[in-house]
Amino acid sequence: MSTQINTVTGPISSDDLGKTLMHEHFFFGYPGYQGDSLGYRTREELVSLGVEVAERAKSQGVKTVVDATPNECGRDPELLREVSERTGLQIVCSTGYYYEGEGATAYFKFRAALGPADAEVEELMMTELTEGIGNTGIKAGVIKLASSKDVITDYEKMFMLAGAKAQTATGVPIITHTQEGTMGPEQAALLVEAGANPDQTMIGHMDGNTDVAYHMATLAHGVSVGFDRFGIQVLVGAPMDAAREATLIGLLGMGYGERIMLSHDTVNIWLGRPLVMSDEVAELLKNWHITHLFENVVPVLKNAGVDDARIDAIFTENPKRLFDPSSAPSTASRQTAGTAGS
Repeated sequence: MSTQINTVTGPISSDDLGKTLMHEHFFFGYPGYQGDSLGYRTREELVSLGVEVAERAKSQGVKTVVDATPNECGRDPELLREVSERTGLQIVCSTGYYYEGEGATAYFKFRAALGPADAEVEELMMTELTEGIGNTGIKAGVIKLASSKDVITDYEKMFMLAGAKAQTATGVPIITHTQEGTMGPEQAALLVEAGANPDQTMIGHMDGNTDVAYHMATLAHGVSVGFDRFGIQVLVGAPMDAAREATLIGLLGMGYGERIMLSHDTVNIWLGRPLVMSDEVAELLKNWHITHLFENVVPVLKNAGVDDARIDAIFTENPKRLFDPSSAPSTASRQTAGTAGS
């Protein structure tokens, strides 16, 4: 039996998910962008830019994109719905808040100072997953959680625990942000101990760390991992793509192919004023776009001996299993993953 997945245009069957990118951002703005009146763009301009990105993804056979934008970073489900309606690309939006260092912390910190806010956070997530976001009627389809570099703060833990409860109640996947390749094993342990289903939990941005032991320690909790920042090099502590590719190929060779997701974490439209980059930074980020994996990374995997069936499964079967627990790998398959072929 298939699982129903919330998209911005309504529910779809997990059988219809198709080729999927599990962590991208159509529109993203760091909290505070709303106060910069010099960064204004019309709604039509934003939608048109979003449509261009969606069409580029579709040109590579992508059928679904998970938009991982947190609530306070410019998430706009109605903009996403319009992009989806114009292009036919299926878009799943998120519920959740960003990590403490770059999120909008004042609101829930203020509420927590007056009394426990944990129940309020859980209520927010549950409402957005089951009833809809605001008055839009659009339901979130994933829970987005995040932690800081080298620590999961008390603020972030509040969201982690609420997210685990919301997942237990709804069966919706959890996807996460790890900062600069840290706290992956700790996130996995915290979430699983709090009751989250490891088969429906993806620890994100794991390609920020090229230590295979770090990945194995995270995977030991039964979760999936996201190599989902391809194209971001050097900035925010990110390694070069070549180092990511070597780590990924090693994990595939060790038999972890069923629990790896690929994506870019692209920010396709920055809310606020357009970014100004030096030539050096622009060169490092030249491949940070929605088709980079298919044009540049997949050929490297093929040259290393990863076959077409495994590559296709990473983009299709792995996301489907994350959304559909009935098709998740069994405990036995996890225990033998280290000896299986790629």
